[in-house]
Amino acid sequence: MTTLPAGLELRPLHIPARIDDPDAADFREMVRLRNLVYEEISGHTDESIPADELLPAFQPRPEVKRFSWIAVFRGEVVGRAGLDLPQEEGARTASWLIELRRSSWGHGIGRAAFARIEQIARAEGRSVLHTWAEHPAAEGPTLSAPTGYGSVPEDHAARFLLASGCTLEQIVRVSTLDLAESGARVREQLAAAEAAAAGYRIVQWTLPTPDEFVDRFAWMKSRMATDAPSAGLEHDEEVWDAARLRRHEATYLDAGRHMLVTAAQHVDTGELAAFNELVIGKDRTAATGQEDTLVVAAHRGHRLGMLVKCAGLLAWRDVAPDSPRVITYNAEENRPMLSINEAIGFAPISYEGVWKKVLD
Repeated sequence: MTTLPAGLELRPLHIPARIDDPDAADFREMVRLRNLVYEEISGHTDESIPADELLPAFQPRPEVKRFSWIAVFRGEVVGRAGLDLPQEEGARTASWLIELRRSSWGHGIGRAAFARIEQIARAEGRSVLHTWAEHPAAEGPTLSAPTGYGSVPEDHAARFLLASGCTLEQIVRVSTLDLAESGARVREQLAAAEAAAAGYRIVQWTLPTPDEFVDRFAWMKSRMATDAPSAGLEHDEEVWDAARLRRHEATYLDAGRHMLVTAAQHVDTGELAAFNELVIGKDRTAATGQEDTLVVAAHRGHRLGMLVKCAGLLAWRDVAPDSPRVITYNAEENRPMLSINEAIGFAPISYEGVWKKVLD
């Protein structure tokens, strides 16, 4: 077991059944800490989420084995750490995070947490570790992605990751769209996409997914791990079936979060060919999240990405008319999707680095 710095406890995070249960205090504190850290990094609260809305995502699921800790230093909760292990047969990868308040930097907390994460990953037979870190704009040296697309400052997070043996593999652009100002442009782009997408029609639903679409939609969700640009990262093939899709949807439905799925359906075959997701929490005045977007490889070249994004954005005005903006994340080398976003009016606000460590 890793030796911890004096005054530090890496306390396993208990996951309560309900957010108001007597044993939910640590979970509520973890979420408060999470939201504070994200605000420290980004300077805004758009990524904050209430504890009751985050809890369903932490409930056990057979497709992932999760380890979570809160970092308690000298009696104060100053951070959190986590390790997710996909459970597909033969899986080699794991995803991890360490998030600390700035006031706690410099005491070896991050090093101790990463040693614990690496120790467990090895014991679980994993050889590739991935993590994502936002790198706010800053003066000074930068690190470029080996893809040739994008760079991030060599900041505190980057120095920690490099010292831990990680390599920068990919840059992710974080972009926003002003919902109040974008209506005319979205309608214009939708009209052009509809003209190019002859033979396809729009279908939309809110969760849960209608039974007629479940099997195809589950298969499309499985392609997100392998079909999106992944630079030098390594991703295990994911297996999605109807049961897994329903468990995934429950993390939104049980939280009271609202998801609109906009899909393109091939008219002649009835096959779903593309989809886009928009999500908001119970506070309909908060920022909207644009989550997965995918165009199936066999159906590319018909402007279906633009079609589903614009149709979703227009319908969203009836769902959350007071939501001020949409936030989305895209690999910097994913020019087809970034070109769509830019044409709609999305503008970059920050960048994340995706880092990898290969274990001996």
